[in-house]
Amino acid sequence: MKAVFFDDNLEFVEDYPVPEPAEDEALIKVSLTGICNTDLEIRKGYSGFKGIIGHEFVGVVEKINGRDRGLTGRRVVGEINCGCGLCSYCLRGLKNHCPDRRVLGIVNKDGAMAEYITLPVKNLLKVPENITDEEAVFTEPLAAAFEITRGVHIKPTDKILVMGDGKLGLLCCLVLNLLQADLSLVGKHEDKLKIARGQNVKTILLDNLEMVKNYDTVIESTGSADGFETALKLVRPGGTVVLKSTVAEGREMNLAPVVIDEITVVGSRCGPFELLM
Repeated sequence: MKAVFFDDNLEFVEDYPVPEPAEDEALIKVSLTGICNTDLEIRKGYSGFKGIIGHEFVGVVEKINGRDRGLTGRRVVGEINCGCGLCSYCLRGLKNHCPDRRVLGIVNKDGAMAEYITLPVKNLLKVPENITDEEAVFTEPLAAAFEITRGVHIKPTDKILVMGDGKLGLLCCLVLNLLQADLSLVGKHEDKLKIARGQNVKTILLDNLEMVKNYDTVIESTGSADGFETALKLVRPGGTVVLKSTVAEGREMNLAPVVIDEITVVGSRCGPFELLM
C-alpha cells in the first residue's frame, strides 16, 4: 500500500505491507486524514517515533478479526490510544495512560497516512450519515478540545484566554464558547481569527495583546516551546493554565511564578469520542 513513512526523514512509499488486524481488531481503509501539529513535531523528534505518521482519520471498515458488531462496511473514526487492557490504569478506564499503550501514528503503532490501518474494535465509533468525511476527520482534535471541560471547571463568570489560532486553538474556542464564559482568542493570523469571530468569539492579534495577569484560565495551544512561559504572564494569581501543546523542543524556564502566584497547571490530551456523536 501507499504510505507516508517517517524515519529521520519523511518519505512517500508505494510498497508498504498492508497491516493484518490482530484479534478483536479491524482493518480500515482510510478515506481522509488530518494533519496535526503533533505530526509536524514528530518530524523534529517528538516522541522518538519511527513509522507511518498520522492519527486523525475517517475510514471504512473492510474486515474484522473477531466479533463484527455491525461495523464491517461502515464509516468509522477511532480513538488513538491502544491500552493493554490488563494493567491497573486500563482496568480503571484510563487506557490513555497505560504504560504499555500504543498510540496511532505517535507511539509504536503505524498511523493513518496510509491506505490501511488497524485499530481495536472497541476504539471505533460509527460516523452518522449526516456527517461528511471532511467533518468527521475533525473528531479526534474536537474530542481533545472537549477534554478541557473534563479537567477544569469553568464557570460562566470566568475570563478565559485561548492562545494559538491554529486548528486546535479554534476548536478549543468552539467548545469553550458553549459555556458562555468571557472568552478571547489570541493569535498571529487575521484570517484564522476571523473564523473565531464568525462564532462570536472575541479575538486579539498577538501584537496587540497586553501582558497583564487577569485571566482566570489560559489555554495554551500555540504549539510553541515558549507558550507555557507566556501563559504564566497572563493567568491571574490562583488561576489555571491548561497545556494542550506537544512540542519536540525543550527549553529552560523559571517555574517560580507557578509557586509565587499559586497557579494550577493542567495537562490535557485526548478526549472520549462517544461524547461527540
